[in-house]
Amino acid sequence: MTDLPSRADDPGLWPSDPEQARALQARLAREVRQDPLDAAGVRLAAGLDVSYDRDDERLVAAAVVLSLPGLEVVDSATAHAAPSFPYLPGLFAFRELPPLLEAVRGLSTEPDVYVCDGFGLAHPRRFGLACHLGWLLDRPAIGVGKSPFTGRADEPGPQRGDWSPLRAGGEAGAEEEVVGRALRTRTGVRPVYVSVGHRADLDGATDLVLRLTPEFRLPETVRRADRLSRDALAGLSGA
Repeated sequence: MTDLPSRADDPGLWPSDPEQARALQARLAREVRQDPLDAAGVRLAAGLDVSYDRDDERLVAAAVVLSLPGLEVVDSATAHAAPSFPYLPGLFAFRELPPLLEAVRGLSTEPDVYVCDGFGLAHPRRFGLACHLGWLLDRPAIGVGKSPFTGRADEPGPQRGDWSPLRAGGEAGAEEEVVGRALRTRTGVRPVYVSVGHRADLDGATDLVLRLTPEFRLPETVRRADRLSRDALAGLSGA
C-alpha cells in the first residue's frame, strides 16, 4: 500500500464548482517544477488510465508499474467509482484523479515516474492531469496524449525520434510558448504529444517515451493501464 502525501487528502483541493476548479489550476500551475529527468536511469515507470462504462455512470482507474528496460509488469492496482465531477474539457483531473489516486494507493511499489494518458503543461492553464498528479504526489510525472488538446505543432520528420515543438498561447491572449512536443515514436506513424507534468523536463520526457515505445505508437505504460482498466470494467459489468 503506497502512502500518499497529505495534500492529496486536503478537501480544499477538490472543489465541486468548475470556476473554482479553474482558479485552483491557475494558482497551482505556478508550483510546477521542471527538474531534469534522467530517462536512462528510470527503472520503474507507472502508467495510469481510466475507462468509463457505456452510460458514463461508472469508471475504473488503473495503475500499472513496468520495469525497464524489459517493460515487464511488476505491480498493478485498480479502483472503481462513480464519476463525481462533470465532464468538462480542461477539468478532467477533478473527475479522474480521485480514483487514480486510489489505484496508486493500492500499489506496493513506488515508481520513479508516472506516465499519464493525457497532458501536463499542454493545457490552457498549464496544469493538466499530469501536472496535477505530479504535484499532489510530489513525484516526477509526464503526460502523453494521442492528439493535441491545446496548441499546434508542425508535422515532425518521418523517422522514429523526430519531433517538433507544440506551441500554445495562454488564456487571455498570453504570449505563445512551447508546452510540449509532437513526437514520432514509430517511423511513418502519426505522432504522440508529450508534455511535462511535474519534476521532469521536456528532453527527459521525450527520451523516456522513446524508451517506452519499442514496438507500438503509445507507451507500454499507457497501453497496459488501458488494457487493465478495460478488463476490470468488463469484469464489473459482467458481475
